[in-house]
Amino acid sequence: MLIRQEFVSVLSVLSVPLAALTVGVSPAWAQTKGCAVRPIPFDGGAVAWGHAPLSKLKQDTQYKLVAEDGRQVLQAQADGSASLYGAAFKPSRPANAWLRWSWKTDALVPRADNADRNREDAPLRVVVAFDGDASRLPFAERAQRRLAQTMTGRPPPYAALMYIWGSQEAPGTIIPSAHTSQIKMLVVQSGTDGLGRWHDVSRNLREDYRRAFGVSPGPVIAIAAMTDTDNTGEKAAGMYAGFAFDCPSK
Repeated sequence: MLIRQEFVSVLSVLSVPLAALTVGVSPAWAQTKGCAVRPIPFDGGAVAWGHAPLSKLKQDTQYKLVAEDGRQVLQAQADGSASLYGAAFKPSRPANAWLRWSWKTDALVPRADNADRNREDAPLRVVVAFDGDASRLPFAERAQRRLAQTMTGRPPPYAALMYIWGSQEAPGTIIPSAHTSQIKMLVVQSGTDGLGRWHDVSRNLREDYRRAFGVSPGPVIAIAAMTDTDNTGEKAAGMYAGFAFDCPSK
């Protein structure tokens, strides 16, 4: 039962709390063609960001918006905790684009190992949730989704791709979730090199999804930042800024 509860927490959180944050986004914004950067600001934009608790049984990571070097930054502080700070898109966003952001952390989570369900923590995560045809999933996955919908009142996203800063895995490594085949972690950076500095990240969503899941993705329905230490019980700090959709991928 614990595994099922964890599945419900990790995947359904991307549709339940974040769905309440969704505000109307004009079809013109979602379907604009051409190569243009479309920022996703933390406030004052067409999309509403907000805190999304992971579970009533877990402590929440503390998130707050701060100013740094003339831009708005999301600051995360985890202390044996886990929750997300994210935004949902309505209508959904086509996945044939690059997602850009910047992030920074001063330290790793020493005992974290994202291949071990009991130590699955990270100082930095960016989570992207995708829509898809759930009828194509194996029976066990469909049963988990029905459980999630029964417990939350809404269907969870079809799949989620987590970009992480790992402790020991090589960049480019894809780590399957221990809880469901519909969550995959992709290591963007790893180890101590670059700690304490801002890093700009740009990811081809379609190609990353194809690598992780072996098929083309459905539309993007939500994104979130997540700094978590609920499994190791340790402390971690992360900072996020500059989220934007970039040019369509080929």
